[in-house]
Amino acid sequence: MTDSLSRLATYDRALYRSVARLPTPVLDEPLRRVSDIADFSKPWFLVAGALALFGGRRGRQAAFAGVTAIGAASLVANQLLKKTVGESRRPDRGGLGVPVQRWVRMPSSGSFPSGHSASAAAFAVAVGDVIPALGPALRGAASVVAFSRVYTGVHYPSDVLVGVTVGALFGRLAARLTLRRRPPHQPDEKEHTS
Repeated sequence: MTDSLSRLATYDRALYRSVARLPTPVLDEPLRRVSDIADFSKPWFLVAGALALFGGRRGRQAAFAGVTAIGAASLVANQLLKKTVGESRRPDRGGLGVPVQRWVRMPSSGSFPSGHSASAAAFAVAVGDVIPALGPALRGAASVVAFSRVYTGVHYPSDVLVGVTVGALFGRLAARLTLRRRPPHQPDEKEHTS
């Protein structure tokens, strides 16, 4: 078991170093901004607010599912898992070769799992399940947030992968519970025959 974990840790750091070596300075500023903006799930709450205000009944359902998913995923990722695993050490950005121009503020909490990634995936999956037309854009945005956490050097890839998995599970659950509680409006038979 310890050999397997050691091997996984080796692969994790190798992938982290590969991302650090990407010759993509044009992405440094945009991904730093994305990583900072995603603090406290700000973009997801803004989207939820817009959906609740302008999206009608389906938009309110999606906003409810998305915010519920964020709450559950954040609780599990940031409280239960981080405390169960213990204070996992953050990456040594300098020692592992992340260029300084990519750096964002290093969080004081443990590294495993990524709370940003959990919240982003939770919201994207929940809202995408309620309003499928929004799924691709939200999943794309969530993927950028998740990648930015490795790119800026604050998380290992495994932190992000587990965060995304936790978030996706709670996103799916929140959407199912929301739709089961209040199924989307179905036209009645008179509307079909007219």
